[in-house]
Amino acid sequence: MTRLLIATTALTLFGATAVQAEPVAYEFDKTHTIIEASWLHQGYSTQKLQLTDYDGTLALDLENPSASTVDITFNLIDGFWVGANQDRFIAHLNSDDFFGTETNPTAHFVATGFETEDGETGVMTGDLTMNGVTAPVSLDVTLNLVGETRDGSTKLGFTATGTIVRSEWDMGFAVPFVSDEIELFISTELVAAE
Repeated sequence: MTRLLIATTALTLFGATAVQAEPVAYEFDKTHTIIEASWLHQGYSTQKLQLTDYDGTLALDLENPSASTVDITFNLIDGFWVGANQDRFIAHLNSDDFFGTETNPTAHFVATGFETEDGETGVMTGDLTMNGVTAPVSLDVTLNLVGETRDGSTKLGFTATGTIVRSEWDMGFAVPFVSDEIELFISTELVAAE
């Protein structure tokens, strides 16, 4: 889930048209960002949750992407939204069956690479640490739009998608009745920091 969010930030590296001499700091517009994970529940339905409590360092160099930094930390204890009356489910997510937040209260994503051929679509790779386990992830990213805010700051919008296998992070509870594959979806807007 976490890495999806980071993948979207990488997209901005691919699509902006202005040449930058050094990395530029960006911030998430959290009112226009969604980080979502979905899975199949016993073959009956698709269920979703959102990660809502996150922050990070986004320093993007459009001329030299390898000089960019994408480093995001998610608070898992209070950072889930799954709809109304879901206290029991959120408590289960925080248990040792899943995220084990008493020992590992956060998830952490650090980008390790960016690839693009057309400057508008590409792949961001990185390391995702959850539940005390670090494993690689990759996200397909698409630049949606490059523009400006009302005050003239640069604004970027992008979408990222990917799949993770939760058992790779020791979260295999109820597999195969609940799908091991988790689909990630991130749509975000970034604004150049002042």
